[in-house]
Amino acid sequence: MILRRNFLAAVAGVALFGQTLMAHAELPDFTPLVEDASPAVVNISTKQKQPMRGNAQAQMPDLEGIPPMFREFFEHGMPQQPERRREAQSLGSGFIISEDGYVLTNNHVVADADEIMVRLPDRSEMQAKLVGADPRSDVALLKIEGDGLPTVKIGSSDELKAGEWVVAIGSPFGFDHTVTAGVVSAKGRSLPNESYVPFIQTDVAINPGNSGGPLFNLEGEVVGINSQIFTRSGGFMGLSFAIPIDVAMDVANQLREDGKVSRGWLGVVIQEVNKDLAESFGLERPAGALVAQVMDGGPAAKGGLKVGDVILSVNDKPIDMSGDLPHLIGAMKPDSKAKLEVVRDGEHKTLNIDIGALPEDGDIMASVDGSGGNSQSNNRLGVAVAELTDAQRQALEISGGVVIRDISQGPAAMIGLRPGDVITHLNNEAIDSVQQFSQVVKDLPKNRSVSMRVLREGRASFITFKLPK
Repeated sequence: MILRRNFLAAVAGVALFGQTLMAHAELPDFTPLVEDASPAVVNISTKQKQPMRGNAQAQMPDLEGIPPMFREFFEHGMPQQPERRREAQSLGSGFIISEDGYVLTNNHVVADADEIMVRLPDRSEMQAKLVGADPRSDVALLKIEGDGLPTVKIGSSDELKAGEWVVAIGSPFGFDHTVTAGVVSAKGRSLPNESYVPFIQTDVAINPGNSGGPLFNLEGEVVGINSQIFTRSGGFMGLSFAIPIDVAMDVANQLREDGKVSRGWLGVVIQEVNKDLAESFGLERPAGALVAQVMDGGPAAKGGLKVGDVILSVNDKPIDMSGDLPHLIGAMKPDSKAKLEVVRDGEHKTLNIDIGALPEDGDIMASVDGSGGNSQSNNRLGVAVAELTDAQRQALEISGGVVIRDISQGPAAMIGLRPGDVITHLNNEAIDSVQQFSQVVKDLPKNRSVSMRVLREGRASFITFKLPK
């Protein structure tokens, strides 16, 4: 029995050792990649002149409590110090994409810089010229003087897959050519206030100074620009995000040729389709982008898109999350055509829309003050509404709707409605008057998700609620 146990233990040990050897054998060797790619990865430092605070004031005596006539004497008698300026420095990374010296990095690395310096691997430094920058994608294109400079190989971010190995090279905290590795965690991530970049999420260790540096696949090709991290500590926590190289190169080419970036524009305000909204709109599952607002005179309005439509695909590319829509539309060229599959009133429709150019400025917000006549209360929702005035309709660029004047206890209070909110749609019906609103409320189904479109300070969104049995 003892011999048998020893034999089984030996077999188990050999098997475990074999598995360990196999696991180590399967791990990639990043050495050739790093040796080939490192010469084209650069360190970027910037200088920004800022006023020296408190410089002249530091030479002034404390005049508090001195009578005004004497204080004026002292103030005029003090020599005026010229304002000195201090230099703020920032550190980041970048990489050379052409032998004649074009360099890609993040916009936030070089934003507002008075001087940009690029340090090469041989520790030589060159002053760089900012060719152009695009804050919306956080991409900047620099130019240094040179000929026959080492360059990176450009890959395709579209071909990346979750679970694939990736490598970052950069200068975290100023430590040049630091190499970190990990895997692709996800693709097409939407981040707050970053509507036009479908970020690559990785678990590669990224820290301050890595910004603007390249993300490589195992072929040694750049597939992204390391841009952001998610952190609660200020340091790396396993969530880093890179700009897809396909997006970055498109931006760089436009900056090089035109000095600016043009993006497609649909002219809608959208929101996520959750389970309750999907039920209220008759969808099989929560997916797509719900149109909460259509800009008057915009491409969507001209193409027949309506409030309450759920966009399921663009040019046969599915919209799973609402954040997918800005990525797809923004990547299209102005004046190109887009085929949209939408669900309207439970039916599938196809719309062909001419894409416009994204305006430089943001949305124009309008607001209502909640005043108006013909007020009427409806206790079923616990809300008192009134007709909109002509001025309010004109300010909001709408033809119908009712404005909330008062909220009492009930469903309206529970879902967060406020006086001044404007209800334009209820249970998939456009609201034209107080009388119609009351009739729609009267006929609302019980214990089923009901959608309501609300304008608050000019911004539209759909919300859902259920009336109890």
